[in-house]
Amino acid sequence: MPRPDGPLVAIDGPAGAGKSTVAREVARRLGLRYLDTGALYRAVGWRALQAGVDPADAAALEGLMPAIVLHFERGPGGATRIWVGETDVTDRIRTPEVSLAASAVAGHGFVRDALLGLQRAEGARGGAVLDGRDIGTVVFPDADVKVFLDASPEVRAQRRCDELAARGEPADYGRILAETRDRDAADRGRAVAPLKPAPDAVLLDTTELPAEAVIERVCSLVRGAAPAA
Repeated sequence: MPRPDGPLVAIDGPAGAGKSTVAREVARRLGLRYLDTGALYRAVGWRALQAGVDPADAAALEGLMPAIVLHFERGPGGATRIWVGETDVTDRIRTPEVSLAASAVAGHGFVRDALLGLQRAEGARGGAVLDGRDIGTVVFPDADVKVFLDASPEVRAQRRCDELAARGEPADYGRILAETRDRDAADRGRAVAPLKPAPDAVLLDTTELPAEAVIERVCSLVRGAAPAA
């Protein structure tokens, strides 16, 4: 059955594959909401680091989870902002340290269970583009369109370096490449909801594809999946 607010689009893939860039622009062009579900895990990882809790320590993290209250808000221009309690952490969670913490907390089943309901509630009515690592496999296996973006670790690390340099932050390519490979191994190898394409996902390698070509391809897929008015 068609969803009340329109199609639901799931875009998965590893860090640096272009998920956020593509998902945000596809949502803008098609008049859909954009929801960065990976921000939820980053927010939990950020809160753990702030509390001095090792993100890999299941017992300590499980004790902290009930006190972590997350919610999304629409910011200027319609952009989605992520809050931890009364703190807007949207910009604070985009560091290499938090990226690694997010990968660690995402390996705990109780964290994924706690965040699953929030993600499903946000996307249940459709009319949204969600990006993450298990949207098409776990969160919304019935999404109307499923896309899996990938790229070589070297290209993804260079994109991250460029992003940091643009913000005036230190960008050590060798370190970022090592962290990219470490996160890939953790995300793909975890026992709970490992990173992998859904069986019916469209696979797009963005290593040499310009962002505009990827965006147009995904928009075309969504338009093709949308029921005629």
